[in-house]
Order: sequence, then structure tokens, then C-alpha cells
Amino acid sequence: MTAAVSGVRKQRLYLLGFGALVVFDTLAQVCFKLAGEHALPLQADLAWLGRVAAHPWIYGALVGYLGAFVTWMTLLEHAPIGPAFAASHLEIVAVLAVSAVLFGERLAPLQIAGAVFIALGIVVLGISEVREAPAAGHTGIPPGPSR
Repeated sequence: MTAAVSGVRKQRLYLLGFGALVVFDTLAQVCFKLAGEHALPLQADLAWLGRVAAHPWIYGALVGYLGAFVTWMTLLEHAPIGPAFAASHLEIVAVLAVSAVLFGERLAPLQIAGAVFIALGIVVLGISEVREAPAAGHTGIPPGPSR
């Protein structure tokens, strides 16, 4: 019973963690897009830096990257690296979808197919990790130093 509860807690941690990672990464990319719209024309001077720093979108991007970094480091402490790295690529799918909704960017059929393949690949990796972990006794956490 304890192992089942522990497994449910891990699944919740992974779902919340990867959800937060996707949100933070997507926030960063969307904010960079919005900040970039205010950064043009690009110039190599202090006035340009001041203009960029005056827009809140650049700070949203920094918050997104900082949140993604902290979330990613926390996830790597607990999740197996293979599926974790694969799941981190859900950001690509999220940015694609958000850019279509917020910025009216048109999605080509190949982009949609690519997003579907990314999502399916992550699901397949996740399923295989769940099936193999109990059989191999793999927890996803490397053993600590022996004393």
C-alpha cells in the first residue's frame, strides 16, 4: 500500500512539476516575443537598453526562465532523466498553440503533425518508464555514496 501511495505522489509531483515547467517556459517565450516587438529597431547603445528595460515583458521573460530553471532542477532531483528531458519538450507544443491563439500565427499541417508526434512520443516514453520501473527496481534516483 505504501508503494502505491508513493507512486501516486510521484505521479502528482511529475504532473504538477512538468505542468509548471511548460507554463514557465511558455511564459518566457511569449514574453520575449512581446518584448521583441518593443525592442525594434535594434541598436547597440544605452538608450536601446533603457527602452527594452522599460517594458514589463522582459521581466516576465526573466520570471519565466527563473521559474523554469528552479522547476527543472527540482524535477531532475526526483524524475528519471530520460522521460524528464522528453517531457520538457512539451514547451514546443505549448508555445506553438499559444502563438496561434495570442498572436494569430497560422499553423501549417506539418507543424500540427510535429506537435502531435512530440506529444505522442512523450506519452510512449512515460508509459514505458512506468512499465519498466517496477520490474527493474528503478526509482529514477541514482544511488548515493556507500558508507
